[in-house]
Amino acid sequence: MQKFYHTHFDLLESVKFPIQRELKNEIDWRSRLIGIKGTRGIGKTIFLLDYIKSTFGTDKSCLYVNLNNFYFSGHSLVDFADEFRKTGGKTLVLDQVFKYPDWSEALRNIYNKYPELQVIFTGSPVMRLKDDNPDLEGKVQAYHLSGLSFREFLNFKTDNNFSKYSLEDILKYHVEIAKDILFKVKPLAYFNDYLKYGFYPFFTESLNFGENVLKIVNLTLEIDIPFLQQMELKFYPKLKKLIFELSEDMPHVPNVSQLSNSIDTSRATVMNYLKYLRNARLINMVYQGELDDAKKPERVYMQNTNLLYAISQSEPSNEVLNETYFLNQLKKGHKVSSNGKKGEFLIDDTLLFKVGNHKRITNNINNTYIGTHMEEVGVDTRIPLWLFGFLY
Repeated sequence: MQKFYHTHFDLLESVKFPIQRELKNEIDWRSRLIGIKGTRGIGKTIFLLDYIKSTFGTDKSCLYVNLNNFYFSGHSLVDFADEFRKTGGKTLVLDQVFKYPDWSEALRNIYNKYPELQVIFTGSPVMRLKDDNPDLEGKVQAYHLSGLSFREFLNFKTDNNFSKYSLEDILKYHVEIAKDILFKVKPLAYFNDYLKYGFYPFFTESLNFGENVLKIVNLTLEIDIPFLQQMELKFYPKLKKLIFELSEDMPHVPNVSQLSNSIDTSRATVMNYLKYLRNARLINMVYQGELDDAKKPERVYMQNTNLLYAISQSEPSNEVLNETYFLNQLKKGHKVSSNGKKGEFLIDDTLLFKVGNHKRITNNINNTYIGTHMEEVGVDTRIPLWLFGFLY
């Protein structure tokens, strides 16, 4: 146990000035079982260590443990939790919990046996925490750590502390909000940088950002998806070819027959692969109406613009970047679907957004808005695209 504490305090010492994440204020930290999912490279470990350092300091009632540790190849996680509890432990933080065999059963047993012990754990977005997981049903409070919003990126880059805004406030007060922000900083001076490298927090330490993005994509395809979806590793090249073909034709209007021929697999397998990529937060899919895994999506986008720059061999157009960015920033807190028209998105079944420099709408009886490219301040129903990066 002492060896784990040494590692714990060494890691806390290494945390200096992390980017502050909005999720920290949204989590109910009183819950007994908290699950935080997020893609590789999104900053889950630093997020947890920052929380531990600011909340517990050097208090040994909290312990961070990475389940990659070889110790757990021969020792029970439940027994480890019991020993931690007996020596005064109260909060056990488990990183990459899905690396432990039968992880959900172990968490359930800890939850049931030791009601005085709190467990916080992280894992891949491919993990099922509530849906189709009877071990954790009714027990876990699940959260998703997204990549940096444009607001979080701007705060870090400019040493500001801009607050987030609801979509309702942006629609009503976008002119005033934009002017308040512009009084302190020029957002468009940072917007293109965000599109290229601002979504993943490791831009602060990485000299070769694009290569590191490709590394986390490959690890997701090689390890996370096969491990959690029980997919044989020999099919990895097909999955990799699929995401590359999608990236070269954005937004992609799926022709499942063509895709199945291209990667030499069945139509049903293509549909499954698309679902795997979506669950792994590597792509976003837009449907008309309700999300339905049985039908093909109307359009497919990379999950964020950083992925688009890293994977695609061609320079993405402003149109593709704008739509990918808009979809990425809106999907965290809103339902995004399609009305069947190019460059348009239906938000929460009631609001229609045209992304791009469309003509001004003077009569807004249909709740139609325009997200405009490279405009500092909007007017009426024209809202600068950058401002949607302040939703979280």
